Amino acid sequence: MTPSARVQAAIDILDAVIDAARGQGASADRIAAEWFRARRFVGSKDRRAIRDLVWNAIRVCGDVPVNGRAAMLRLAKGDTTLTALFDGSTYGPALITADEPVAEGGIAPAWLVDQMAASGLDADEQAALLGRALLDLRANSLKISRDELRAGLPVQAEPTAAPDGLRLPVGTAAESWPEFAEGLFEIQDSGSQIACMALGVQPGEAVVDLCAGAGGKTLGLGAAMRNTGKLLACDIDRNRLSRLPDRAMRAGVLVETRLLNPGRELEALADWAGMADAVMIDAPCSGTGTWRRNPEARWRLDAKALARYHTMQANVLDIGAKLVRPGGRLTYVVCSLLDAEGAGRIDAFLNANREWSVALPGLPAGRPHAKGWRLTPFRDGTDGFFFATLVRRVN
Repeated sequence: MTPSARVQAAIDILDAVIDAARGQGASADRIAAEWFRARRFVGSKDRRAIRDLVWNAIRVCGDVPVNGRAAMLRLAKGDTTLTALFDGSTYGPALITADEPVAEGGIAPAWLVDQMAASGLDADEQAALLGRALLDLRANSLKISRDELRAGLPVQAEPTAAPDGLRLPVGTAAESWPEFAEGLFEIQDSGSQIACMALGVQPGEAVVDLCAGAGGKTLGLGAAMRNTGKLLACDIDRNRLSRLPDRAMRAGVLVETRLLNPGRELEALADWAGMADAVMIDAPCSGTGTWRRNPEARWRLDAKALARYHTMQANVLDIGAKLVRPGGRLTYVVCSLLDAEGAGRIDAFLNANREWSVALPGLPAGRPHAKGWRLTPFRDGTDGFFFATLVRRVN
């Protein structure tokens, strides 16, 4: 493909991404993958170049652009090399006219920038949310130590702050390695690994991962438990939860999975009421801390969606609290840096549940924030997280 044709291809993909963002459709990753699948003639170098153009354009547009061309023109602003590729050539984008729309720049829609500022995120912290995500893995301590794994990998890997964490060069196809097939590691951001540490699970405990999804944190909890005690992974999403058994088998983690019906979760968990030593709540949230991976997600969020997340977060906190025995604990986690989803949820819970108190565990990265702990891309090189560990008083 010519450089101009690459630009037009990126514009075409951006049009689909923008339409999906407005209609809560497929992710940018999925849209791009389907676009390339339908055009198998596009070579690997062209694919990389087109993807870079798409994601760079998404990152520089604060609000939803009117179309893909407007987004690409924002990226081209001040870049004479890119601007020159709007040359009207065959398969390339049309010449630029003086009156056509150019997308607005910025970190996010204005209302969301205000929310981030109110949550203590300065300009540097906000900008880092749109950087390029690094690739971390967690050595599976049930099978291998971090040092042993590091020594045997085909690329150079650097230890992260997480005790079992390693960081690989961006773009490494780690899931194609035999070490992955053997269950020696999982792909997991170091921030997610540290959030698991906050629950402090021990061998022999009874532990519930309430919003387990596909089980990334579940597998980390199982490794910390050394396959002793009881580990239950739950979710209301059948498709996501169905991926966990195969992952657990590969990792050698013993875990029970349980599909929950929305609105009737406590009925399905009646046998665990007041019995759990520890509960992990990886709550549904806006995902502002994961924009490095999904920058178009900020175009999908509005005040109504945020309010819906608040309701879901309060609900899972209430459910999780009912599972914890006196003296037990729960860790509430969101991959969001908005106080309305993190610190505010914890304050509301504690005000309504006086038998609970906060425990601030010592962790290898991050810092205290309100009544919990915060990790950010700017300061910690991880995805953005807020989490808080709460302890139920013994009556």
